[in-house]
Amino acid sequence: MKLADWAREQGIDYKTAHRWFRAGQLPVRSEQMPTGTIPVYPTPKNEGGVALYAGVSSHDQRADLNRRSNRLSQYAAKQDKHAVAVVSEVGSGMNGHRKRLLTLLKDPLVSEVMVEHRDRLTRFGSEYTEAAMSAAGRRLTVLDTAEVEYDLVRDMTEVLTSFCARLYGRRSARNRAKKALEAAGSAD
Repeated sequence: MKLADWAREQGIDYKTAHRWFRAGQLPVRSEQMPTGTIPVYPTPKNEGGVALYAGVSSHDQRADLNRRSNRLSQYAAKQDKHAVAVVSEVGSGMNGHRKRLLTLLKDPLVSEVMVEHRDRLTRFGSEYTEAAMSAAGRRLTVLDTAEVEYDLVRDMTEVLTSFCARLYGRRSARNRAKKALEAAGSAD
């Protein structure tokens, strides 16, 4: 279908749809033909697949990527889910600019994102990502739902880790936060 027809069907102006196309923000697959026509390929409502996302925060954990991807693939196969993408990435959960994850979240063919642990997707605010996905008719599946019980010490550690990451760099943030907590504990 042409972009103009799709825009009319969605109840938006053609100029808005064309601006979204130029910015790469169109929520459906599209391309521009040599003639200038922009065909749009809407995704059927019940179709779409599962994207498996495995991430580690540093290069010294790179060996874990394959193991995590394999566990996710095995789980998806047991659930009879069609994996349309397997994405592995090295980057901190505090980094909001992980290119592979952002590309995955923008892909209209992905109806579900599967991760092993919630903090592999984002360190903070995964609830917001999950809510946004849900509003778009997509969902987030977390394999290991056994979260560590939140308490004041863990919350404080996460906040301190975040501040240290910004101040000292993401790679050594956890070690510096741990040392700061130890120093604060010994000052008592």
